[in-house]
This record gives sequence, C-alpha cells and structure tokens, in this order.
Amino acid sequence: MAKLALGHLREAAEPGCARAVLAEAVLTFLFVFSGVASAMAAGKLGGGADTIMGLTAVASAHAMAVAVMVSAGLHVSGGHINPAVTLGLAAGGHITLFRSALYLLGSSLACLLLSFLSGSGAGAPPIPVHALAAGVGAAQGLLWEATLTFSLLFAVYATVVDPARTVGNLGPLLVGLVVGANALAGGPFSGASMNPARSFGPALVTGEWAGHWVYWVGPMIGGLLAGLVYDGVFMVRPGHQQLPTDDAEF
Repeated sequence: MAKLALGHLREAAEPGCARAVLAEAVLTFLFVFSGVASAMAAGKLGGGADTIMGLTAVASAHAMAVAVMVSAGLHVSGGHINPAVTLGLAAGGHITLFRSALYLLGSSLACLLLSFLSGSGAGAPPIPVHALAAGVGAAQGLLWEATLTFSLLFAVYATVVDPARTVGNLGPLLVGLVVGANALAGGPFSGASMNPARSFGPALVTGEWAGHWVYWVGPMIGGLLAGLVYDGVFMVRPGHQQLPTDDAEF
C-alpha cells in the first residue's frame, strides 16, 4: 500500500502527468461520444442494438473508436480510456491510478453534448443506458462483465504491454477487435460495457442508476484479475532466456 501511495505522489509530480490526465479525459470523451452516438443512431434508424444489424453496427463503432483512441493516446498517456484498464495495469505495477481522475468527466461531457445535439420531443433518441437483459440476474451480469473485461485486459497485456509481444504496432487495433467481439458476444446479455466510464456518463445524464454497480464491480474485478494473472504468469521479463529448441543444445 505504501509503495502504491508513493507511486501516486511520484506520478503526480511528473511534468507530463497533467498532460496525461488531460489526454485521458479527451480520449474518453471522444470514445464515449462515438460509442453512445452509435447506439442512439441504431435506435433512431430502427430496431436498435437488440437486432443483429444494430448490434453489429454498435459493436463495430466501439471497436473502431477504441482502436483509434488507444493509438492516439498511447504515446501520451497510454490510451487507457477505461478505469478497469488502469486498474489492471496498476495490478502489474505498470502504472498508478492517479491519471484516471478525469475519465468520468470526459464521459459525462460526451453524454451531455449528445443529449443536447439529439434535440427534444417525441422523435429524439434517448441516451441508451447499460442494463441487464430480461432474465439475466445481477450475479450473472457481474460474471459477464468480469469475464469480458478479463478478456480485454488480457489482450492489452499480450499485445501492448508485454515487451515480448510479436504484433508490432498492431496492439491498439487488436484491442479494438476484442472490444467489438465482446460487444457482439455479451451485448444482448449485460450490454458488454467493460468500462465503468462508458456506463457512468449515460447513467448520470438520464438519472437511471438501476444495477449500475454491476458495471463498476464486474469490470474492476475482471481487469484486476487479468493484470495479476498475466503479469504473474505470462509476462516475459527482461533478460528472460527462451528454452532451446535444438535437442543437442538442451
């Protein structure tokens, strides 16, 4: 605990910390704006995200937005755009939690702007809020979100963080593809948030908080477990020697 606290203070004193925090706020704003707007558009055009076409459109929009925003912020702040990602990386000692301070502000501003831009009246599309599907209980929703977020963080570690990765600069694109795949898989059941900030903005603007805790606890558990598992079991440390492949050398 003391080590983590010192990490917070050390990061807060870094000259680039303010820039990193601001970058995360901007990136989260842009990601949530695109993601929520895609769900609003699916509803306005008919069917919404509860149809296969609507779900595919929303999942694709989230995948592309994540890939681009992670790429845009990777060199400035890490491009987390997700408190669960920050927590998962903190579990492995790769970052502290300090720079996640403005995720919720970026998400809230994006949804407030969308609420204004969508107009008012009977034809205005509502801001969609993450909610569990009919027949899906809180425990099931929690496991959905934890599992999907575990998948996301495992991909972040394997394709972006691990120094032994073999995918080059494709990490952000691959992370975006995982988000899209998870949205297709879990969207009809839990909404496949995988991101507390993504769920917070719509809930704040609409005032609909029913079951909102699921979209904090589930992703945080999944992100934390993924960070601990990958960093503790799979991470290749500097100086690691691969086992020889030639029988004679072995």
